[in-house]
Amino acid sequence: MGPQEHKLERRLAAIFAADVAGYSRLMEQDEVGTLRALTGHREIMDRLISEHGGKIANTAGDSVLAELPSAVDAVQCAVAVQEALTQADPDIPDRNPCW
Repeated sequence: MGPQEHKLERRLAAIFAADVAGYSRLMEQDEVGTLRALTGHREIMDRLISEHGGKIANTAGDSVLAELPSAVDAVQCAVAVQEALTQADPDIPDRNPCW
């Protein structure tokens, strides 16, 4: 390798992305309650991402972006998050799989 060449490093990873559906509407209706729920949900998500070997790469408002070691880990994490959030708030009607 000559002095002008750079070694290219590659690795496999899977990206986990989550965003609160209807966040602006929820904030408009009940800002304090929405922020309280978001904090609780983020604690659940952060724990599960870590348990599945992931690392949070970025957060912004109502979104989470994490890197997990494999697609299998990312899917298992996403399923665990959905199950945990459903148990945390069983009365939320019409929950869809986009958090």
